[in-house]
Amino acid sequence: MTTKNHLVCDGKGRALAFILTPGQAADTSMLSATLEQIRVPGGSGRPRTRPDRVLADKGYPSRANRAWLRRHGIAATIPERDDQIVHRRKRRGRPIDFGDQQRERYRDRNVVERCFNKLKQWRGIAMRSDKLARNYHAGLCLAATLHWLTSGFSNTS
Repeated sequence: MTTKNHLVCDGKGRALAFILTPGQAADTSMLSATLEQIRVPGGSGRPRTRPDRVLADKGYPSRANRAWLRRHGIAATIPERDDQIVHRRKRRGRPIDFGDQQRERYRDRNVVERCFNKLKQWRGIAMRSDKLARNYHAGLCLAATLHWLTSGFSNTS
């Protein structure tokens, strides 16, 4: 009955990909798996699979995630947790730059929260009344599809 949704959305708050995990699964371990689910068809050629930038909350920072994002050429705006900041002060290392520009970008993270809220307007999703994860996932897919249909199909910026 405890399920976490790991969601990727575009700049307009439309769901691009999501993964369901058990409630006890750590958020940080699901970043790369969720991003690998993105498939956005364009005008021609292969579908786009990588975003230009990732905005994530404090549940997702880790050395492995930052390395994965660097390997794939994806810029990141992820604030560090307080315990990581304290640990970094004890050891030498390159500090994560979270200056004024990063803070300004991080304000746009509310788009993700609004996407979650839009999906949770469906009572079955908000209440998590489905017993099986596949039924809950199907409800999320249906809600996300209807959100896409009502918001239009224009550019996925």
